[in-house]
Amino acid sequence: MSIKENLTNIKFGLPEKVKIVAVSKTKPNEDILLAYETGHKIFGENKVQDLVKKYEDLPKDIEWHFIGHLQTNKVKLIAPFISLVHAVDSLKLLRKLNSEAKKNNRKINCLLQMHIADETTKFGLNKNEIKEILNFDEYKSFNNIQISGLMGMATYTDDKNQIKDEFKFLKTFFDEIKRDFFANSSYFKEISMGMSGDYKIAIEEGSTMVRIGSKIFGLRNY
Repeated sequence: MSIKENLTNIKFGLPEKVKIVAVSKTKPNEDILLAYETGHKIFGENKVQDLVKKYEDLPKDIEWHFIGHLQTNKVKLIAPFISLVHAVDSLKLLRKLNSEAKKNNRKINCLLQMHIADETTKFGLNKNEIKEILNFDEYKSFNNIQISGLMGMATYTDDKNQIKDEFKFLKTFFDEIKRDFFANSSYFKEISMGMSGDYKIAIEEGSTMVRIGSKIFGLRNY
């Protein structure tokens, strides 16, 4: 099927609250434009240099999300335009995002990445580390970033029960953090979990944002 048909099929029956981040990493501008022409505006990239080039070349009303591991020395390159950073995993990165956002006179939305998978290769914070960041006086002084929710990646496995449990764990912790730190903050509402292989399970467990690449664009180009 075509990119347009793939995107239409995925959106059909999707709960209204769930946003699709079309993961366009490694894909050419032509493919992105085919998705864009359906009215889709949210795209995700995981390499800073590729993202900057695509931002320069493609329509300016695209909402770009950075979904990879972000190095602090590259924050300045995307700070002028990035809509959401999915994988914030340290106070150091938050500090840099706040600093660069301030230079650009804007506020950058961020998600704290939580480690929920049974894999040491995946990045992410544990419960205590997230609470420590939110309790830091320095964090409370950051006026140019906004923590909009949490992000997590499930284990790469065929065990659907394990995936379900990991997503459930993230949703439960999101509810706890919402209650304890963001009870009066309407912007803290996003749970970014679920990719091409497990997004339906993620939605069942409360995801508000799914990151889908191959189901839209086909197999990855290396």
